[in-house]
Amino acid sequence: QVQLVESGGGLVQAGDSLRLSCAASGRTFSNYAMGWFRQAPGKERDLVAATRWSGSNTYYAGSAKGRFTISRDNGKSMVYLQMNSLKPDDTALYYCAASEVSLLGPYDYWGQGTQVTVSS
Repeated sequence: QVQLVESGGGLVQAGDSLRLSCAASGRTFSNYAMGWFRQAPGKERDLVAATRWSGSNTYYAGSAKGRFTISRDNGKSMVYLQMNSLKPDDTALYYCAASEVSLLGPYDYWGQGTQVTVSS
């Protein structure tokens, strides 16, 4: 069984920063890709950023490039998403997920989500 638990969401103002955290447990993730997704009300869930657990390959959606940084601490089984220069359009429920296949998925394991709200 795989467990993913997100934390770090909140209410911030435009231009602020937030760091989301994801704690992974239950499996060895050395060969897994880890990703951050987000879903705004009425919209589909989109991949924002992803990283190989044991490598340096990363992926960023266009909306995240230059503002968001995904990182991981293998010793602590943690994945982070540093979000800078936040915009109201970044408001969404953010999910951590794990894939056995690739950065682009499919993603098999999901956390419960953490809400990020950016006010203008």
